[in-house]
Amino acid sequence: MNKSLFALALGTFALGIAEFVIMAILGNVAEGVGISISQAGHFISAYALGVTVGAPFLLFARKMPLKKIMMILAALIMVGNTLAAVATGYWGLLAARFISGLPHGCYFGVGAIVAQRLSAPGKEAAAVSMVIAGMTVATIVGVPIGTVFSEYLSWRLTFAFVALSGAVAFIGIHAWIGDVGKVKDTGFKGQFKFLRSAAPWLIFAGPLFGQAGLYCWYSYIDPLMTGVAGFAPADMTWLMVVAGLGIFAGNIIGGRCAVTHNRAFVAALVQGTSMITLVLIYFFVWDKAAAVVLMVIGAAQLFASGGPLQSLIIKYSTGGELLGGSLIQMSYNLGNAISAWLGGMVIAAGYGCRPAVLAGLPLTLIGTVLLIVLYRRYER
Repeated sequence: MNKSLFALALGTFALGIAEFVIMAILGNVAEGVGISISQAGHFISAYALGVTVGAPFLLFARKMPLKKIMMILAALIMVGNTLAAVATGYWGLLAARFISGLPHGCYFGVGAIVAQRLSAPGKEAAAVSMVIAGMTVATIVGVPIGTVFSEYLSWRLTFAFVALSGAVAFIGIHAWIGDVGKVKDTGFKGQFKFLRSAAPWLIFAGPLFGQAGLYCWYSYIDPLMTGVAGFAPADMTWLMVVAGLGIFAGNIIGGRCAVTHNRAFVAALVQGTSMITLVLIYFFVWDKAAAVVLMVIGAAQLFASGGPLQSLIIKYSTGGELLGGSLIQMSYNLGNAISAWLGGMVIAAGYGCRPAVLAGLPLTLIGTVLLIVLYRRYER
């Protein structure tokens, strides 16, 4: 990985911790704030809603140099997570999580454009996957470190760690990324022209619905692995390392498959097979060995479609690349918010964490079908 892509990956590393560590420390945060697990799930949704709200703001930054945009976003990562570290009470932390999510979609959207400009012809999807790899490394290294902070010191130090990671990303982008120019300004209205085609809507809707099933499971992996599988709370540290290895492998494999195979087909295959994984988790999560194996497979499927779809949207958003690149992340995280809410509803109704695993299956089926339509109509 060259230094420029590494600098971009530093930011996704910070974002990866911010997004995923909450799922590993949900019990500690709930206890610290004095709320229930289902209420603590709102912190997951708040972050995802921040991503959704923040993504369209790139419309107002379309005339700025791409490097400057990336530096502003890295600074916002630092600010949002600093606020989370010092938040007092439920509402304060909820607001901080919302602010922390604001730069997420924008960072990935602009980062994908910068990565493609830095890549060799035909290697665009692989370059984007290398940037996303920062997030997957976060699940191997960053999330476990954050989990240790929360388990043995304070969950506030976990968010302080994310803020520090954002600061390092800011320095890396400033030092290692040169001038990569701006996107072509097609005017405010011109940013929306690509949305006249059905193809980008299919790309957005695929992960919006398709990820819901996986996140109904992964959002509550802490109580599922400790309360159902029978692991001790302290085991969540090494379990998050193992899950992170699955996420890392899924991202790399998905990106490489997208170089030699159709990107829409790869994404549809990933989401389609994830439904099988979720059913197996539901039936076998009580067995520790099976729970770990299925966790790795499901974690890999979480990220295997990211590189293919993030690079594919650039192809179908000519004239509105900033908006397209951020909207795909908005789709992923809006799906995350819906799934965290849906899973929380199942838990709050008294059914427990295990049935929540299946709550998003109908949505995943819809997302898979939409990606198959994308492949057959536009990509085959």
